[in-house]
Amino acid sequence: MTYLLALDQGTSSSRSVVFDGNGHIHALAQRELPQIFPKPGWVEHDPLEIWRTQLATAREALAKAGITAHDVRALGITNQRETTVVWNRDTGQPIHSAIVWQDRRSEAICAELRARGLTTVIQAKTGLLIDAYFSGSKLKWLLDNIPGARRQADNGELAFGTVDSWLIWQLTHGAVHATDVSNASRTMLFNVHSNQWDEELLNALDIPASLMPAVKPSSAVYGEVHPDLLGAAIPIGGVAGDQQSALFGQACFTPGMVKNTYGTGCFMLMHTGPSFHTSTNGLITSSAAQTASQAEFVMEGSVFVAGAVVQWLRDGLHAISSSSEAQALAETVPDSGGVIVVPAFTGLGAPYWKPDARGAMLGLSRGTTLGHIARASLESIAFQCTALLQAMRRDALQAGISAVTELRVDGGASVNNLLMQFQADLLGIPVVRPMVTETTALGAAYLAGLSTGVFKNTHELSAQWQVERRFEPRMAPHLAADLMERWEHAVRQTIL
Repeated sequence: MTYLLALDQGTSSSRSVVFDGNGHIHALAQRELPQIFPKPGWVEHDPLEIWRTQLATAREALAKAGITAHDVRALGITNQRETTVVWNRDTGQPIHSAIVWQDRRSEAICAELRARGLTTVIQAKTGLLIDAYFSGSKLKWLLDNIPGARRQADNGELAFGTVDSWLIWQLTHGAVHATDVSNASRTMLFNVHSNQWDEELLNALDIPASLMPAVKPSSAVYGEVHPDLLGAAIPIGGVAGDQQSALFGQACFTPGMVKNTYGTGCFMLMHTGPSFHTSTNGLITSSAAQTASQAEFVMEGSVFVAGAVVQWLRDGLHAISSSSEAQALAETVPDSGGVIVVPAFTGLGAPYWKPDARGAMLGLSRGTTLGHIARASLESIAFQCTALLQAMRRDALQAGISAVTELRVDGGASVNNLLMQFQADLLGIPVVRPMVTETTALGAAYLAGLSTGVFKNTHELSAQWQVERRFEPRMAPHLAADLMERWEHAVRQTIL
């Protein structure tokens, strides 16, 4: 039996999954990752705790599977993107906590970049909008604010990395300092056309090039796990940021294929092939997980509040006692009774980009029940994702990319059948849920398997992908259009 080990280091937990050569799960281990909130708007992780929890889950997963490291052909890594770590090259010790992708402390740096007129050049080179979300401004903040960091960086004593680079460094006992193109493309420092760190952008943020990791394709042998960690030297054969890894795990390899991950937020990615396209509809462009040196791209949009609206039903309204009860409560009514919930608790993301928007509930009457509010809350996830896919369709049309024919879904909320059916109804295309919903980890395993000869090509991976359930649209198109019109009207009411 061929086995692959995927390390899935996320924002809230570290996980490890053992897959066989057919993409089936044999074991899974998970440990929670503590969150650190030093100030309002600041979010940090302990890099050493990231490493400890990830190593512990890898050992646990192997034990659960009843195998040893000698049985594993390759290891793949997928990770929370943009989270920024800087460490000393000699000691391997971080100079500060990791600054998490959610952290907003570097907004002033971003405002300065915008004021300097760098918006257009950064979007043209990186596909990104200037935002504190991305790693570049976080790295500059660390160099400017941690005592001695700037001097050490200038002397070549420090290393920067996103979480994948940090794990590779630890797994190889400091022998390899590297990242993949998909993670590099989320830094605001990487030229996605040439697949290289961009000298002009590094200079713009006053970042020494010596800090930066080597950049490789997502499917490549990066090095070997030191044998004293897991018991044998396993090749590290695949690395990708979590959303690009999920796209790969969903076998979305050709232009026009789209996946949506339903988590706390939603992340929708469309593969656009080897051609770079700048969105005119509020999306960003990043590098896809790449199997060769040829550049490939995705368009991406994010919904800030998706599954989090269910947490609000539970913790804010106390309408349910556990998240699993949301669907049952929503099904106590045949529809939302005209209620629309716009969960703009932290502003609105793509395609609206309205950070000052605030949540709203409209269409209330004396007959409104908690069931109507629960149903409207679930439907808000589908409404936001529909607006996102409509923006993607417009961009795809402008780019000459074939029409989207289905939406492949994963993530925790994708198990909600009511939500998935409503999503298909609004979109007017099938929503497809795969047999293996651990697509983020599966993508990392696939990338590692490709580079080490477990799989011949992506055609073989496409053949492995299997449908668990297909939700066909049942609603008349004009009714879906009417609902979206009501949704957009409600969105306009949230903008202060």
